[in-house]
Amino acid sequence: MEKRYIDINCDVGEGIGNEAGILPLVSSCNIACGGHTGDSTSMASTAKLAKEYGVHIGAHPSYPDPGNFGRISMVIDSHALMESIRQQIKTLKRILDEEHLVMHHIKPHGALYNDLVRDHELSDLFLNAIENYKDSVFLYAPFGSIIAQKAIEKGVKIKFEAFADRTYNPDLGLVSRRLPNAVLKEPQAVLDQLLTMVLKGKVMTVDGSEVPLQADTFCLHGDTPNALQILMYLSEELPKQQIYIKK
Repeated sequence: MEKRYIDINCDVGEGIGNEAGILPLVSSCNIACGGHTGDSTSMASTAKLAKEYGVHIGAHPSYPDPGNFGRISMVIDSHALMESIRQQIKTLKRILDEEHLVMHHIKPHGALYNDLVRDHELSDLFLNAIENYKDSVFLYAPFGSIIAQKAIEKGVKIKFEAFADRTYNPDLGLVSRRLPNAVLKEPQAVLDQLLTMVLKGKVMTVDGSEVPLQADTFCLHGDTPNALQILMYLSEELPKQQIYIKK
């Protein structure tokens, strides 16, 4: 069986405090940069840990809504949102520069991420906000989304992202977190979904159908209570299938 190397990314710097366990087990991370949570102190400490373990670092900007952890769509003036996104990324970039580290990618968070999947106007705003980084960083975005299509048209470097620990609707939208089946919490269930994505290029949706999708990176949420347990299980089981986390 041919060896495969995959990128697993994780959202970190979100106040959970499990980064020291998680970062050795992933290959890229998305650091909260103040929109939904995080401050200069958490960004710097998380970035230093990522450096220690050779993990690619990305910015994880959000709607500026810490009260809802960035997980509710926000009605906000477009200029204010653009400036917030720019400032969030700029803050992390400054910290990375001070540590002589490189920003590898940008991945929007929560409701902003989900809204960018289908909103043309919001996608244009977001791409304008990250214009200065288009030649130097990747954008993590879901396959088939509006934001991905527009990014490709504008010459933004992109990596398609899929979620190892979230359930999918038949249209490849994520099942709402308001529903009890939105998050996969059992390590075996996460492994099964990840293997289907990696080996088949498909995902099993909630209606039982397998839908094709393309993915260059696979996300596991760091704020899932047993995220570390899941990652440890994956690190043990994936090599049995000749699948390795790329470092």
